[in-house]
Amino acid sequence: MAGSLPLHGRRVLLGVTGSIAAYKAADICSRLGKLGADVYVVMTPEALQFIGPATFRALTTHPVMVNLFEEPLTDRIAHIDLAQGCDLVLVAPATANVIAKMAMGIADDLLTTCLLAVPDSTPLLIAPAMNTAMWQHAATQTNMATIVSRGTECVSPGYGVLACKDVGYGKLADVDEIVTAVCARLNHVSDYKGIRVLITAGPTREPLDPVRYISNRSSGKMGYALAAEALRRGASVLLISGPTALVPPVGVEFVAVQTAEQMLAACLLHAGTCDVIVGAAAVADYRVEKASGTKMKRHEDESLSLRLIPNPDIIAALTATRSPRQFIAGFAAETDHVVENASRKLRSKGLDLVVSNDVSRTDAGFDVDTNEVTLHWPDGTIQELPLQSKLATAGAILSSIAAARSSISN
Repeated sequence: MAGSLPLHGRRVLLGVTGSIAAYKAADICSRLGKLGADVYVVMTPEALQFIGPATFRALTTHPVMVNLFEEPLTDRIAHIDLAQGCDLVLVAPATANVIAKMAMGIADDLLTTCLLAVPDSTPLLIAPAMNTAMWQHAATQTNMATIVSRGTECVSPGYGVLACKDVGYGKLADVDEIVTAVCARLNHVSDYKGIRVLITAGPTREPLDPVRYISNRSSGKMGYALAAEALRRGASVLLISGPTALVPPVGVEFVAVQTAEQMLAACLLHAGTCDVIVGAAAVADYRVEKASGTKMKRHEDESLSLRLIPNPDIIAALTATRSPRQFIAGFAAETDHVVENASRKLRSKGLDLVVSNDVSRTDAGFDVDTNEVTLHWPDGTIQELPLQSKLATAGAILSSIAAARSSISN
């Protein structure tokens, strides 16, 4: 039934700009349509160099507009009708050029004119795609901060091999993640309103000397997705993060740390004010007993021995000092015997939930945009979630936590 589709009756304006990733906009358009959305597409002239309007015309059954002076409507100006007649506006891919125009309020083609006419009450999402250097450039980051401060939401670019063969952040986010963000924004829930959530994310770094450290492959994406989703659902969010290349979601309270001991100190300082704690960080289990104050030199034919000592158990410290009202969840990143190890962690740490995943997989866990996790509950219930974007996974985890807290309070 059409009425049961999650985006039934919703009108979405999709802006497509001149990026090699423009071909993925066709998949986004198709997916939104299959979920029930009525999609209207506006392309920049540069986008025509990568994909033709006939593709989007076939997918949407609507005219695809490019020229600012096209007026297919007889009773209203096209760019005003497009901008003000939609429930959500999505620009995917969004180039550095279009982001700069959005920041400056430049309206020199149909798409940017539409964007300038979008009402403040209409959700505006962008999914950037560009070379790593362009994404990291101070001008782009300043422009991003400007448009985000005005209410634009960003589906952050992913990490990988780009079209130019560079490796880094800048590739268009996975289609799943973009579509999930649209669905989440149009089906808004505020079940975390009035709730304060503490989330730990990323790796920790344990120094060997001033230039070397022990760490792990955690990118922080899962923790940052949890923070973004909790914020969207009305929570007051504190994100305590080890070193990552990610930009904290605008609106969260952010604390940057390096080592496990620093993360523990930050958690203990703030935990007392929080209702929900989610330990998604990949904390180093060990640190060097005594780090060198100067760079250690290599000596030929000589081995190097390091004495490692255990780091503090952050999640155990939090459960030991918890208040009765707190809900505390932890993550278990495993490579073997996942269920057994996660269940053991659930019991030994006194947690309300453990989220486990097999990080030996190439499509889930570290460094990728997708995840497949299992939820382990104290009553022995095991809930498996499908492979999906980390944002979708974050939504499912937070929904399960909200339901568990509600059943306890009732």
